Amino acid sequence: MQRQLTLDLGTPPPATFDNFSTASNHELVTRLRELEGALAAGPVADRTFYVWGEAGSGRSHLLHALVHEANGRARFLSPQSALNAFGFDPRVTLYAVDDCDRLSAAQQIALFNLFNEVHAMPASALVVTGNDAPIALDVREDLRTRLGWGLVFHLQQLADDAKAAVFKHVAHERGIVLADDVPAYLLTHYRRDMPSLMALFDDIDRFSLEKKKAVTTKLIRDLLNLKSLPYSDTAAETASADPAGRFDAPPTADRDPSPPDNAPTRFK
Repeated sequence: MQRQLTLDLGTPPPATFDNFSTASNHELVTRLRELEGALAAGPVADRTFYVWGEAGSGRSHLLHALVHEANGRARFLSPQSALNAFGFDPRVTLYAVDDCDRLSAAQQIALFNLFNEVHAMPASALVVTGNDAPIALDVREDLRTRLGWGLVFHLQQLADDAKAAVFKHVAHERGIVLADDVPAYLLTHYRRDMPSLMALFDDIDRFSLEKKKAVTTKLIRDLLNLKSLPYSDTAAETASADPAGRFDAPPTADRDPSPPDNAPTRFK
């Protein structure tokens, strides 16, 4: 019988600008971090943003950071949001819309209308994310055109040294003793995308607490063997384990692949 690890690690730290690895995205992160203050100070020329990037580039993290640091005057929207949530509210300063390419037809119309409302109101701003550049985005033509009106940023993927820095930062946040060779080991023996790596990191945290041991490459090998998790790119493609590498996960066919709006989703 497979053992369950039942330690309650609590909620992960919220997504913030401070725990986002900026890498080569300095201008975008700076503009988003300063956006609310700029709106409060007076007219802002650039108030609509479209941010695109590959899966795992950190799009959702940035939106959650924007909302988290907006003093309650921001609204996070996604394909899981109710249609009426896309309505304009003068009390909301910042609108953060994730995964616009996955919005329903009705939600896309609502986002188009919201864009027009925000554009007409100098005290509000809109930040939208998607999986492709506006010219190639699979959405309504009128919405695609609107998204190209404002500032467009391509969110660059993290290089390996930046990923290693993320591991060390997360370990420090959680009080984890991390051996020096662990980041490089994870990057060479497991999936390289950040969502998979961070999901595995959660399980490593749990496993190390149960074993009362520091996080070393040997501990990680023991965990991967216990769960028969893939620890190479080839194995990752063929293994039948839960893609997120979670303990005792329900069957994937019965699971909604999209996290709720308030989930502290990083690196998506």
